[in-house]
Amino acid sequence: MKEILKSLAEGKISIEECETLLKAENIRQLDEVAQIDTSRKDRTGFPEAILADSKDYEDLLTIIKRFFEKEEANGPIELKNNIIITRLSKERHELLRKDLAYLTEKGIKFDYNKRAKILIIYKDALVNFNPEYAKVGILTAGTSDIAIAEEAKVIVEQGGCEVITSYDIGVAGIHRLFPQIAYMVEEDVCAFIVCAGMEGALPSVVAGLVDVPVIAVPTSVGYGVGADGKAALYSMLQSCAPGLSVVNIDNGFGAGVYALTIAKNIAKRVRMSKE
Repeated sequence: MKEILKSLAEGKISIEECETLLKAENIRQLDEVAQIDTSRKDRTGFPEAILADSKDYEDLLTIIKRFFEKEEANGPIELKNNIIITRLSKERHELLRKDLAYLTEKGIKFDYNKRAKILIIYKDALVNFNPEYAKVGILTAGTSDIAIAEEAKVIVEQGGCEVITSYDIGVAGIHRLFPQIAYMVEEDVCAFIVCAGMEGALPSVVAGLVDVPVIAVPTSVGYGVGADGKAALYSMLQSCAPGLSVVNIDNGFGAGVYALTIAKNIAKRVRMSKE
C-alpha cells in the first residue's frame, strides 16, 4: 500500500489508477482457492471470517498457510486483525494445530471454542473490547441451543463488544427468564440475541419485554414438525411482537455481526453528538 501511495505522491499514477490498485491490494488471491478480504474490518467493523464447513481440508490449510506467507513477505508477521475460522470440527482443529505448529515460534497463538466450533488465530490480543460499545445480551431457550449462542458470542467479542449470557431459560420455565432480562436491562445492553429451537417462542416473549432490538436465531433443535428448525423459524417470522429481527436457522454468526452493527452505530452517533 505504501508503494502505491508513494507512486501517487510522485505523480507516477493518477488518482483513478491509485484507487484501482488499492482495491486490488485489499483482496489477496491465495493459490486460486480463495480470496481474502484484508480490509473488511476497515469497511464494515468486522474482519473476514473463513467458513471451514464444506471446504476440503487441504484447501483450508492452504488458505491459512499462504496468508501467513504473504504476511512474512513484507517482514515480521504483524497480524493486524485476528483470523476467524468458523464451523471447524474438533478433528480438523487438531489437524490444523499440528500442521500450523510452526507459527507458534513466530508469536502466533490459537484459541478454539469447542462449543462454537470457532478457531481464532491471533498474535497480540484474543479480544480487544471497545469501551465505546454497549454490551450485548445473549439468551438461549435450552441447553441444546448453546452451541449457536456461543458462535454468536465469539463473533460479538471479536468485534470488540462485551457479552452477557444466560442459557436454558426458555418458556417451559419462564420464571427463570425475568431476573436475567432485568439484569441485562440494568447493564444497558444495546441488543439481545435470542436462540431457540422447538416452537421458537422465546424471542417473541423477550421482544415484548424490552425496548432494544431483539435478534431471533432459530436453531435446528426439535423433532417431528419441529425438525431442522423450520417450526422455530416460521414462528419467529410471524411473531406478533413488533420489531423482532430473524436470521437464518443456526446462524449465530449472522446474529453476532448484526448485533455488532447496532453497537457500532450507536457508538458512532454518541461520538458525533459530542463533537
